[in-house]
Amino acid sequence: MPDDKNKRDFRDRDRVSGDEEYEVGYFASKFQLTIPEVRELIKKHGNDRETLEREAKALGGR
Repeated sequence: MPDDKNKRDFRDRDRVSGDEEYEVGYFASKFQLTIPEVRELIKKHGNDRETLEREAKALGGR
């Protein structure tokens, strides 16, 4: 039986997974940061995407 395409769940779109290389790499390239910098941001501020983007912009502006 195929998956029901009407039952979509995007709950984790608002988080960045520090365990997934492709997510960390994408986030790093988006804000021109290094992967260790992104991992440090996740460790310090958690994995909420909105918070991480705000902190990444602040870090990039220095």
